[in-house]
Amino acid sequence: MSVFKCKMCGGALEIQDNQTVATCEYCGTKQTLPKLDSEKKLALFTRANNLRLKSEFDKAAGIYESIIAEFRDEAEAYWGLVLCKYGIEYVEDRDGSRIPTCHRTLPISVMDDDDFEQACEYADISAKSVYRSEAKVIDKIQKKILKIAHNEAPYDIFICYKETDDITGVRTKDSLIAQDIYTKLIKDGYRVFFARDSLREVAGADYEPYIYSALSSAKIMLAIGTKFEYYDAVWVKNEWSRFISMMGDDSSKVLIPCFKSMDAYDIPKEFRNMQALDMGEVTFFGDLLDNIERVVGKLNVKTATETIVLNSETSDVAPLLERGFLFLEDEKWQKGDDFFELVLNKDPKNARAYLGKLLVDLEVSKPENLKDFYTPFDDNDNYSKILRFADTKLKEYIKEQNDIIIRRNEENRKRDIYEKAVSMMANDLNAKTLEAAGYLFLEIKDFNDARDLAEDCFEKAEVASKNATLLEAKQRIKQDSIESVKTAIEMLEGIQGWKDADEQLEFCKKRIEELRLKESEKKKEQERKITEMKAKLHKQQEYRAKGLCQHCGGEFKGFFNKKCVNCGLPRDYLKI
Repeated sequence: MSVFKCKMCGGALEIQDNQTVATCEYCGTKQTLPKLDSEKKLALFTRANNLRLKSEFDKAAGIYESIIAEFRDEAEAYWGLVLCKYGIEYVEDRDGSRIPTCHRTLPISVMDDDDFEQACEYADISAKSVYRSEAKVIDKIQKKILKIAHNEAPYDIFICYKETDDITGVRTKDSLIAQDIYTKLIKDGYRVFFARDSLREVAGADYEPYIYSALSSAKIMLAIGTKFEYYDAVWVKNEWSRFISMMGDDSSKVLIPCFKSMDAYDIPKEFRNMQALDMGEVTFFGDLLDNIERVVGKLNVKTATETIVLNSETSDVAPLLERGFLFLEDEKWQKGDDFFELVLNKDPKNARAYLGKLLVDLEVSKPENLKDFYTPFDDNDNYSKILRFADTKLKEYIKEQNDIIIRRNEENRKRDIYEKAVSMMANDLNAKTLEAAGYLFLEIKDFNDARDLAEDCFEKAEVASKNATLLEAKQRIKQDSIESVKTAIEMLEGIQGWKDADEQLEFCKKRIEELRLKESEKKKEQERKITEMKAKLHKQQEYRAKGLCQHCGGEFKGFFNKKCVNCGLPRDYLKI
């Protein structure tokens, strides 16, 4: 008998050899077990589970990986990785039971996770049933988190820091520094996530949707630290390690380590290849703003950095400009461009000449037709020149023309997604299709009634999934196979309380007994036939030894062609 700790509450479990599912006597939770066929594996699982119970998800995941490297078919190790990926902590509910909470959110469903599929592949039928049941609960929690997160406004910057010292219980120096930085950045117009302020109205157990939304949308993370221990604190590390993972999928994201009163070599090794800033330096905040502006842009510009030349055209260029625009009205692009070049030779900062050249590039005949162009033109060099040299009125006009295109294209994009999702929702009642349509609606949640339709899709997807599971289970029950009925039981246990699922579960028990009885009778009939066949063969062998007919035991008579006196078969026929 091996002793293993409950992965929900940490209580000791006493388990038998080859047992794959157990119920904890302390928290009452049914859970899966690893194959404890070696002391080394037991020690590794104990270490990994202890770390996971402390929310040290990355460290625990590393141990689960090492178990898989040595024991490729260990289902429980793959399931451990799933729990770490989604940051699952089992907390005590009001009735004393343990329920999962998610501290890490991923955009993909746990049901589609590779490690979850591996866990199910290597698990026996009992463990697989528990895995699927747990995964469905986690998936529902994740969907709720994603729904909340999609409604949150995006951030430019995420400030990661340690709020309270674990030993003294007082606010850390890191928190005070982070607040100072936060105050300065919001004054500059940046949207900054600072937990002390941003989560002020949120209960601690409900942080995850807002943290996930902020991590996903922020282009920059400022990792504030005055001690290695603060950087390495569980929830601080949880934030910056997740952001680094997101950086792998989005190259526009940047993490900036900001340290003070510590050696740069003492910061986490994951930061070593990043440009760190010493908060003790006089130039720190200026350097920080430079880095932020390179990634996010400058938002609150109060003074002009260069002299803008207003376009009071001189008499010698006005006729050239007029000729150029007249050629454009006749769609004679090259001739118009020639006149605009003549203007720029005389006045290199003439904004209207650059406007003419922009029209030539786009082959648009009049400035008022720019808004009808099919794509934004803000990447055109002549557009940049207009903004650089034009007066306020022309700048605002040209920007508005470009913005109209952007808004129209975005509206068309959303409409296309909306129509596609509506079509999917109307034409296919498959659960996966409905769920995919729901996520499409969430992508454009502010368009028409997309938000409400997304909720409808998810509700219909859940109904469709349960109906499909119930239908497949019923079909499996009809098959003359105990294994098929056991699979049906596993499926029905996942949808207990749905329609007649509970009745079908009861019927499955009777069906298994019926099939076992049928198999028993079939086996008895086969054994009876074998016994009869052996007896017949034995009797034939006796007849043969006595020189009698093997068919009936009669004597053979005759001189040349002897025949049985009873059945008349020839001696040669029976090949004696």
